[in-house]
Amino acid sequence: MLFDTFFLRDLKLKNRLVRSATYEKRADERGFVTDALIEFYEAIAWGGVGLIITGNVVVHPSGLSVERAMCIYDDVYVSGLRRLAYAIHRFDGKVIMQLVHGGRQCYPELLGDNPPIAPSEVYEPLLKVTPRAMTEQEIWEVIGAFGSAAKRAQAAGFDGVQIHGAHGYLISEFLSSHTNRRDDYWGGDEERRFHFLQEVVKAIRERVGTEYPVLIKMNSDDFLQSGGLHPQESLSIAKKLQELGIDAIEVSGGMYESDLRAARENILKPEDEAYFKETAVMFKKELTIPVILVGGIRSKAVAEGLLTGGCADLVSLSRALIREPDLPDKFRDGKEKADCISCNGCMRFKKLDMVRCVQIQD
Repeated sequence: MLFDTFFLRDLKLKNRLVRSATYEKRADERGFVTDALIEFYEAIAWGGVGLIITGNVVVHPSGLSVERAMCIYDDVYVSGLRRLAYAIHRFDGKVIMQLVHGGRQCYPELLGDNPPIAPSEVYEPLLKVTPRAMTEQEIWEVIGAFGSAAKRAQAAGFDGVQIHGAHGYLISEFLSSHTNRRDDYWGGDEERRFHFLQEVVKAIRERVGTEYPVLIKMNSDDFLQSGGLHPQESLSIAKKLQELGIDAIEVSGGMYESDLRAARENILKPEDEAYFKETAVMFKKELTIPVILVGGIRSKAVAEGLLTGGCADLVSLSRALIREPDLPDKFRDGKEKADCISCNGCMRFKKLDMVRCVQIQD
């Protein structure tokens, strides 16, 4: 089943393995595509994965959360992004662009030493920064930026887009009661906290049409002691997204300050893998659209079991493909387990020249 074809709308995938969005740190300082970035993705496409979701691509200058991330907030970026899409397609790959605004999880030094923007002024302890609450005008400007970015992705030849609604970035912040403490149209209860994402989806659909694949990555749980998003509310949001025409949901969890984060260390045994599985099962029971499951999946048998057991429709890998971009082909040829040891060295991106496996010596 792992190597069966699968359709997202009319997009035919050669197998059910997905390269989950992973920051690369290979764009240039202004966010343009580089040869190094293209070579990085060519290796993944050549390695046999059914679908590539790019690392976070920034939709607005106020949303830049990391250095040398790809950007798409201006038409000048389209030609380079077109080169990237073409390179992936040349290796028989399919590629979806992840669209993101970093919200309160942006380093001020990347924003001209200005504070990041967010739904509310809630202190971010990892970055040690308090964001500025967005004005009504800024909210609508960023919503429009998501729509324009999706249209540029479509024009650049990408096979679809994924909205980054997870991990404590801006959309996740609007959804979470921990980070959204507004009392207006954009916050105050579950229904109003959903309005920002609702408007983003509408803006994207207005620009790309009804047939272009639009996915979302969202938290199953914020994993905070002080509340925040939990699985039942997450399911409620997923049902609303299905009604809005979202084509697939990737289930993840956590944010910078969470007790449990998206990339957990020491995933060494099969029983440690697929740590968002419970919510994915809940989603599968209640939704008709495809569910994609990420979270420390390292073993071929685990991946296959998630599909045959009805836990998910597609299985998503991240760190394992940083170490072995050709892992899908290796699985097909009989390899049973990824070499990745979940040390998270590749996640310490501020210390690295680019995101890469630190266990592999040059």
